[in-house]
Amino acid sequence: MDQELTLDQMQPLVYQQLQRSFEHERLAHAYLFEGEKGTGKHEMGIWLAQHLFCTQLKDHQPCGICNNCQRIQHQEHPDVLVIEPEGQTIKVDQIRRLQTEFSRSGYESRKKVFLIQEAEKMNASAANSLLKFLEEPPSDFLAILETEAIGRILPTIQSRCQTLHFSELSKKALIHKLQEKQISSEKANLLAFLTNSLGKAVEISEDEWFNEAKDLIYQWFVYLENKDTQAFIYVQKRLTKVFKEKKQQFTGLSILLYYYQEAQKQAIASGEYGKVKQLNQTIERILSAEQKLQSNVSFQAVAEQFVLQTVF
Repeated sequence: MDQELTLDQMQPLVYQQLQRSFEHERLAHAYLFEGEKGTGKHEMGIWLAQHLFCTQLKDHQPCGICNNCQRIQHQEHPDVLVIEPEGQTIKVDQIRRLQTEFSRSGYESRKKVFLIQEAEKMNASAANSLLKFLEEPPSDFLAILETEAIGRILPTIQSRCQTLHFSELSKKALIHKLQEKQISSEKANLLAFLTNSLGKAVEISEDEWFNEAKDLIYQWFVYLENKDTQAFIYVQKRLTKVFKEKKQQFTGLSILLYYYQEAQKQAIASGEYGKVKQLNQTIERILSAEQKLQSNVSFQAVAEQFVLQTVF
């Protein structure tokens, strides 16, 4: 596996903006980090808290290894509080406890930081309580709210925060995150081809149908590449029984496209330009097959025609 991704690789724009704010001492008192699950919102919040408490800053960067950085990383620092839902919601009592903590001066310095994970899960009372807190903030504090659903955050809370959008992960970052979840490199690459959403990729990877489907399509790909007439029989014998719904059929063609594009990369790397030309033609046929499927030609007819063009 590649070495661990840094925040500037995961979210370069957000990282640069916060780094500049820190260097010029222009940090807002409240941030709203919004974006999909797995895009680095919480990691960025921890990094920002470490910025404020690190005892060995170098080039305006937290060291990550001093006592403060380590305690913040492990949620053990008394002046850095993390709030997350209790069950399905964040309750008003949690926000009130937070306010009580912040009414006291910091244990080890004047500064205090709180991070609220899944802030969209605050119930109405909790959201209103937080709003009052943000309207009259104590000095030397930083609030970081993380959300996957900004539309469910009160507009009045949004107006008191600087909103930063966390974009979908790059293909490289997505593959790395999937591998961190013990998904094989081969499967992670396929998932990153099918979606650029980490949450969706993980969901697909755990789907029994998908795991059977990718193996079936790979076997079909092998038959096709070997010009084996089994590729034609395989359509009716196996594929039509598994790829029953239109969405599944499109997914099947997308998986096939992935295998052919991978073969194309290998052929280019090996300098097999005759093979590259042949693969280009096959890829064009897959794209044409998708268009036919979109035009309501049956999956079996589309797949069988594709085999006839590719094998015979």
